[in-house]
Amino acid sequence: MALLEVQNLHVYYGNIHALKGISFTVEEGEIVTLLGSNGAGKSTTLRTISGLLRPREGQIFLEGRRLENVPPHEIVEMGVAHVPEGRRIFGRLTVLENLLMGAFVRKDPKGIKEDLERVFTLFPRLKERMHQVAGTLSGGEQQMLAIGRGLMARPRVLLLDEPSMGLAPVLVEQIFETIQDINRQGTTVLLVEQNVYMALTIAHRGYVLETGTIAISGTASELRANQRVKEAYLGA
Repeated sequence: MALLEVQNLHVYYGNIHALKGISFTVEEGEIVTLLGSNGAGKSTTLRTISGLLRPREGQIFLEGRRLENVPPHEIVEMGVAHVPEGRRIFGRLTVLENLLMGAFVRKDPKGIKEDLERVFTLFPRLKERMHQVAGTLSGGEQQMLAIGRGLMARPRVLLLDEPSMGLAPVLVEQIFETIQDINRQGTTVLLVEQNVYMALTIAHRGYVLETGTIAISGTASELRANQRVKEAYLGA
């Protein structure tokens, strides 16, 4: 049984058919990436998994448990955390307050403290700015904070939506190295990313979405070698 499984998912925005029956799996311990151009349905997929959107048809399973009618806060409690596109931090709260908001469904003070230290180890800059108002952080620091806040829920599956967007190349490399560290520490990752080269460098497998359907799937190495992927996304 896959850790996360999506079956025949159909999602609409009004009359617009955004996801047209997509199906895929994420196994425990994997980094799986969803690739595709703007409007292909990648962010819609993550928002549907995390409960922010309701599918008109299809099923979502977390280790066999249905998710598609579960409220978002309960999905977090079940082990799925969503780091949305554009960071969406609480700009008027401090770094520490933002991180603690990520643990709002938890009732284990010792575990929360341990995970806070884990986040500060992954992102030492956040520890330096612990009491700084989050809205005054740089773009890269805000992305670190958004990922750290997601980790504070102690998720089994971390949904990452465009973590490299708007970042300088040196910070992009740092973020992707950290995603690998997070995965090595036991967190499964479903990654949406426009930087196809970097995504396929760290992912185990991937799916290419085109206008709400899955057009290509395979291991990261298979996708890197695929001529359509090379021409459309890798500049070959």
